[in-house]
Amino acid sequence: MNKMMREDLLALVTNKETWTRREFVAGSLAAGFALAVQPVCAQTMITTDTAGLNAGEVSIPVGGSSIPAYAAMPAQGKMFPMILVVQEIFGVHEHIKDVCRRFAKLGYLAVAPELYHRQGDVSQLKDNKEIFAKVVSKVPDAQVMSDLDAVVAWAEKSGSGDAKRLGVTGFCWGGRITWLYAAHNQKVKAGVAWYGRLVGDASEMTPLHPVDLVAQINAPVLGLYGGADAGIPNDTVERMNAALKSAGKLSMIHLYPDTPHAFHADYRPSFRKEQAADGWKRAAEWFKKHGVA
Repeated sequence: MNKMMREDLLALVTNKETWTRREFVAGSLAAGFALAVQPVCAQTMITTDTAGLNAGEVSIPVGGSSIPAYAAMPAQGKMFPMILVVQEIFGVHEHIKDVCRRFAKLGYLAVAPELYHRQGDVSQLKDNKEIFAKVVSKVPDAQVMSDLDAVVAWAEKSGSGDAKRLGVTGFCWGGRITWLYAAHNQKVKAGVAWYGRLVGDASEMTPLHPVDLVAQINAPVLGLYGGADAGIPNDTVERMNAALKSAGKLSMIHLYPDTPHAFHADYRPSFRKEQAADGWKRAAEWFKKHGVA
């Protein structure tokens, strides 16, 4: 990482007036949580500090434009192994930012790009149906793949991220994207998909789903799913596991019995502390095992 970029990252924490200079921005990402998930369960939320880290909002060049993202990395060093953190349907909110800081504490550059930036801001929408109808349904998979590629290119160019040690993880909507990106980018060394949809109908925006892309998956993906997830039936998990096994992939899905959707989301009633902690441990071990360390 060059000196100018490090100084700007440090400035993110101390001087908001500098955020608009060079590559850094202020206020592009939503503060707090979407209206759709209120009230937030503050008593169970995990808050990871920035001690020993450089963390804040950055602007990622994409074609002739840019998208905002949240990035966190150790304050000392360069060319860190890199984790792409893919948002839930609720955007890059405080929980997703905290996940980035958790990875940074483990020695990673973790970046969460706002992948709905062109389609709209979900933070002021009041329920999931409205979020899907007004924003998510208009986000093409091809755009998401291209934006994630742009994040990797940005990290490589800056000298802060090592694309030879690239991992991807995502939650809910981002869990599905994790499987897709592992099939899209041959640089990915490993992925961890948290309760992302595995099957679905083809559409213009989402022409293929994880089960359709098993043969193309380039890297080992660990799936972490809840056995009591009303939106992801166990038979679809079994179907995906069988397809992975048949294709000879190293990928696998761990299913937590009697566990709901979004069990890692510590700001929601669905949070399950034991399963979330076990899943995080499995994720960290998976990345190390498969060369993202």
